[in-house]
Amino acid sequence: MKKLDNKVVFITGGASGLGRAAALAAAEEGGQVVIADLPDSDYQATLDQLKAAGAEGFFMPLDVTDTANVQQAIAATVEKFGRLDVALNNAGIGEASVSFLDTSEASFQRVINVNLIGVFTCMKYELAQFVRQGGGVIVNMSSLAGLRGAPGLCGYAAAKHGVLGLTKTAALEFARHNVRVNALCPYYIDTPLLKHINPNQRQLLVASSPMKRLGRAEEVAKAFIHLASDDSSYTNGTQIVIDSGVTA
Repeated sequence: MKKLDNKVVFITGGASGLGRAAALAAAEEGGQVVIADLPDSDYQATLDQLKAAGAEGFFMPLDVTDTANVQQAIAATVEKFGRLDVALNNAGIGEASVSFLDTSEASFQRVINVNLIGVFTCMKYELAQFVRQGGGVIVNMSSLAGLRGAPGLCGYAAAKHGVLGLTKTAALEFARHNVRVNALCPYYIDTPLLKHINPNQRQLLVASSPMKRLGRAEEVAKAFIHLASDDSSYTNGTQIVIDSGVTA
């Protein structure tokens, strides 16, 4: 028996990067995968990869900053499958590295809107469904920047710290409803988000890792599967750090 057999898995930001890797891993473990992402995202490539792996994925247009859209996407998922078992709140954006004093209010608010308020909104309606059906699992994508300071990325760090606050609070509030809420805190992972950095910056990131390499999306996906499945049935309100030992 596979770890997510017949589980309905809803993944925001599932069209690329960490979300795509998580979608493929969930399908491999028997999950029915819903890829929720922006309409102009590269979701078709993810669906094609799922099909090539012998699985069927489903796409749901989603902008996590649009509350009505979030409600509709979750409701449509439940209408199609009859329930929702696992949610990975992964949708997020990066931030240009600038000093605290040079960070504009508009830039800061944009990152908070997507990376923190977007997670809150998704959690709110996922949790409501879990309470109605008697249980479920949420995994939130935080970051190493959610555990420590990130000079030059004040908005991103603030949002990712906030995601851990939401994770812990919801874990305590909804444990009695058979709901588990945990988070992932990866360090730099080799995804399309890092394609824009120059070779010197990439070398610095590699050098900062005790293992002297970037993480792989598949490694984060394996941690997601652990938290999403019954392998972690007594794990609640915490996070898995995937950082090669940076925080050791």
